[in-house]
Amino acid sequence: MKERIEKSALIAMSGGVDSSVAAYLMKKEGFRCMGVNMRLYHNRDIGQKLIGSCCSLQDADDAAEVCYRLNLPFRMLDYTAQFKKEVMDKFVKTYETGGTPNPCIDCNRYMKFKHLADFADEIGFDKIVTGHYARVDYDEASG
Repeated sequence: MKERIEKSALIAMSGGVDSSVAAYLMKKEGFRCMGVNMRLYHNRDIGQKLIGSCCSLQDADDAAEVCYRLNLPFRMLDYTAQFKKEVMDKFVKTYETGGTPNPCIDCNRYMKFKHLADFADEIGFDKIVTGHYARVDYDEASG
């Protein structure tokens, strides 16, 4: 583990609005930020269009463009092998044995909270930020 960089944030960027706003807000608050996009699968491997579908290369390009506009470094992290082993293979096995798989739990557990956290440790970042579960809340102090 690298020495911690104080007030640093690794931003998991999907290319969507929530993670883009999260990156903007963290930078505005003075955090040293880096955007990352996790490549979990290749669309062609699951029969999806290469463009215009979830988690496409276009989404990664959108994330990179947001980072460029915010003057943040950007990295693509290829976790396709880990995702297949720790999420998809488990999903199929559970389904084949009559269980009710929940791949989102394993994706959160292994991809976000293990592999992404390990990468943050590697580079010394002390926070991980996503746009997941974002909500609007009224702050009386700021209106």
